[in-house]
Amino acid sequence: MSLLVFGRTGQLGIALREAAPSALFLGRDLADLSQPETCTSAIYAARPSAVINAAAYTEVDRAEEEEALAHVVNGEAPGAMARACAELGIPFLHVSTDYTFDGKGECPHRPEEPISPINAYGRSKAAGEAAVRSAGGAHAILRTSWVFSASGNNFVTTMLRLGRTRSQLNVVDDQIGGPTPARALAEALLQMADAMVAGQDGGTYHFAGVPAVSWKGFARETFACSGQVVAVYGIPSSEYPTLAQRPLNSQLDCTSLEEDFSIKLPDWRVALARVVKELT
Repeated sequence: MSLLVFGRTGQLGIALREAAPSALFLGRDLADLSQPETCTSAIYAARPSAVINAAAYTEVDRAEEEEALAHVVNGEAPGAMARACAELGIPFLHVSTDYTFDGKGECPHRPEEPISPINAYGRSKAAGEAAVRSAGGAHAILRTSWVFSASGNNFVTTMLRLGRTRSQLNVVDDQIGGPTPARALAEALLQMADAMVAGQDGGTYHFAGVPAVSWKGFARETFACSGQVVAVYGIPSSEYPTLAQRPLNSQLDCTSLEEDFSIKLPDWRVALARVVKELT
């Protein structure tokens, strides 16, 4: 399988490069998602067996002030990619987010549930999902949550950095989700791409680490793995104001992914131990 991947320097892009080094990876210098036509041209030039979009505008709070740009990168560009793939008759795999949901309720969100994003970033990702579906080609939309790795800026790297200078931290305790190892997400996408190239249907799916946990619980486990002695106290989201509102319930029901693609969910605690060891 010849694979084209948009995104090479983010957490997922790096994980995909490690898992599939023979794939063609395009960064912003060769395919700028703020100019969707460059993505279309890249697909026609490469004519791969499948395309994965691992690139996105991910600055959740900044998106409140740059929603137009976020919409182009997360909405229009994936649509352009999907249309090119549909015309070439190749599968297109696109990564989306738990932030397309409003976070109400206590049960994990199912892929078929109506979405209702509560911030600009979520709206831009919802637009991307709609554009991919409307392209009419073979596609898979994979929503995920709370991605972490040893690369770049993420919750784990932030906690370890803060833990070097602080003896206690206040961390949000009323947002619940599934931390997702970037490497596991990359492997899931590659397995799905292989299956779709072989003729399997796609659709909208969820992939997240288990078990569900709060940010406070995630922080405590991070410090337990690192050996840093930091007291972590839980606070409600209302005491940690941000420009963008976050969903309280980010749990994702991943049953259909397991059933259709035989992909098992990762225990984020096992991956966290590996990531922390790499970082410390």
